[in-house]
Amino acid sequence: MSTLLVIAKAPVPGRVKTRLTPRFSTRQAADLARAALEDTLAVVLATPARRRVLVLDGRPGPWVPAGIEVVPQSAGGLDVRLAAAFALAEGPALLIGMDTPQVTPGLLALGLDFTEADAWFGPADDGGFWALGLADPDPALLLGVPMSVAHTGEVQRRRLTAAGLTVRDLPELCDVDSPADAERVAAGAPRTRFAALHSGLCAITR
Repeated sequence: MSTLLVIAKAPVPGRVKTRLTPRFSTRQAADLARAALEDTLAVVLATPARRRVLVLDGRPGPWVPAGIEVVPQSAGGLDVRLAAAFALAEGPALLIGMDTPQVTPGLLALGLDFTEADAWFGPADDGGFWALGLADPDPALLLGVPMSVAHTGEVQRRRLTAAGLTVRDLPELCDVDSPADAERVAAGAPRTRFAALHSGLCAITR
């Protein structure tokens, strides 16, 4: 009954990965966002789960592969949107974003194994988190958590333990936010669409 949730924005120039400019144009930044999302969705398809849901801000495009269910994001702050995403699940669920194209099926499968855990927490190196898994999804566990700040991950993990949940940690990953992040992630996952596009863009923008 497990569900894999991906929360993402449609890769529209000027609306995604704006922190990658001015190193890249808004179009190039959007193309990098699309590549990262395509890598992520491919990994989601390769991971055993009953449902695979893209919770999308924007309109779906040809970059959504068959086998991925698309639902619109709710309105509100990020904590509200994440909580609403978990409310879609009817059983154990793992939620990730579109900023970690280096993720693997093995990592996602681990985050869906609740044999000895009530929750899985995937810290990001910017102080946030790239993954959150809940054996019994409760949207209230996210509501009110301050998002997109340096202590987001700390507050979210503390919220889980304060609820009496047994929490296990996934490896820390780097979110692609800045040009330096993009270079680091591309170097660490050279076989991804993201890395191939990043290499090509860097060659023409030097």
